[in-house]
Amino acid sequence: MEGVLRLHFGESNLPTPEFIRRAAVEAMDSGYTFYTENAGLPSTRRAIARYYRRLHGVELDPEREIVVTASGVQALNVSIRCVLDPGDEAVLLTPAWPNASAMVALCNAKPVEVPLARSGGRYGIDFDAVQAAITERTRLLVYTSPSNPLGWVATEAEQQALLALAREHGLWLLADEVYERLYYLGEPGEPAHSILRKATRDDAVIVTQSFSKSYAMTGWRLGWLVARADLADRAARLNEFIVSHAPSFTQKAGEAALEQGEPWIREMVAGLRANRDFCVEALARMPGLWVPRPDGAFYLFPRIDGVRDSMSLCRRILREVRVGLAPGVAFGAGGEGSLRLCYASTRSLLEEAMERLERFFRSR
Repeated sequence: MEGVLRLHFGESNLPTPEFIRRAAVEAMDSGYTFYTENAGLPSTRRAIARYYRRLHGVELDPEREIVVTASGVQALNVSIRCVLDPGDEAVLLTPAWPNASAMVALCNAKPVEVPLARSGGRYGIDFDAVQAAITERTRLLVYTSPSNPLGWVATEAEQQALLALAREHGLWLLADEVYERLYYLGEPGEPAHSILRKATRDDAVIVTQSFSKSYAMTGWRLGWLVARADLADRAARLNEFIVSHAPSFTQKAGEAALEQGEPWIREMVAGLRANRDFCVEALARMPGLWVPRPDGAFYLFPRIDGVRDSMSLCRRILREVRVGLAPGVAFGAGGEGSLRLCYASTRSLLEEAMERLERFFRSR
């Protein structure tokens, strides 16, 4: 369709920074065009270990606890496949990006979605519901913080409670922390708290990460996972049968991102925070919308009064005012009745989108 303002994609409109692109070219010129270890270049894993030491005060063994992957989605896929057998169950906190639930199903396991609870102006974990969802077949508990699509960020108390629950029931705890640098409660660029700050080296904890969101590298397909040494070893071996390894020159570009990217991240997050505030205020003026102010990521997830079919509503908005939004139903239990809007765009485009949406909701 012509003239559509595309706010349904989970992607920034910013190009990959020049210093990262240059690092990839230099890596190719230097011969980084051959196979690497399945777990990734040792230098890349050391750079990731330094990242966690600098930002989270966490010491990791780059040889035994870090695996480089060809994207964050592959980190999720490998992690889930290492944990689940056919017939197992996984509890997933939703609304959430649907790929994790789909991966559980692809393992011939059962995804059990537990929606986050709304309380006041924020979302929170319904621990009674999580407890009730755990059975003798449950092997895995998955959550995303900061969240896609909510922008919800788990508090330290919630993280500690999730970790305690996993220990109590002997579960693997998988934290998707892809959006950790897109966090608004601290100074721009300050990361959201990682579950690794609370876990011990013996805990059954997995963290999946990506370069896509923090460094505008969506098309590069580069990520990583951190896990207890036994799972990391299995994940590295499983890499062989999926992609062998992430591209060698891309890994070198990732090293440049980790080591030189802090000024870029601070500037980007400051711009995203301003975009968030602008869009929250604009949507809050529209009739029938409840708009929680997110603490992270780059999405808004307004709930629309009386809506029981968010897909049909998105189609109407697309046809009538040419704004592309994602239907809440796509994000699992608790998502229906909401719409996801990505505000990682230019201010001029967002201003036009808010004008069109206000026109739609005032005439609806």
